[in-house]
Amino acid sequence: MKHIGNLSYAPGARKSRKRIGRGEGSGHGGTSTRGHKGHQSRGNFRYKRNFEGGQMPLSRRIPKFGFVNPFRIEYQVVNVGRLQELAEQGRIAGEITPEVLWRVGAISNRTAPVKILGDGELTHALTVSAHSFSASAQKKIEGAGGRCARLEQ
Repeated sequence: MKHIGNLSYAPGARKSRKRIGRGEGSGHGGTSTRGHKGHQSRGNFRYKRNFEGGQMPLSRRIPKFGFVNPFRIEYQVVNVGRLQELAEQGRIAGEITPEVLWRVGAISNRTAPVKILGDGELTHALTVSAHSFSASAQKKIEGAGGRCARLEQ
């Protein structure tokens, strides 16, 4: 019968580490598992992330297309339904700012701009300050007796 005092690892579950450069008798002496000559045998060797041994790297082989807008603003979105949940839990009330949303965990980045979207229903009268609002979100917030205040980006 196995007791906590005489438990042991399964055979082969624990392997001793490869001790390189400890003489020929160890089986890992001589070149210390690095092979002969070349970059990787040297002491200060570091390879670049996408280096493929001189072959044209994948990132340069594949075609590039489309347009990437360098001025795109990446908003953190919060739905009206989420504001309702937080209000029902008593975690937010009255005036809601991005700082308040960050403190309660509704957004993950303290500095990125916030956009309120209209998914869900809202019954609590809240004064919401955000960088942007969708038309449906603004309608629902004002319909519940609240106010929308736009912040500068």
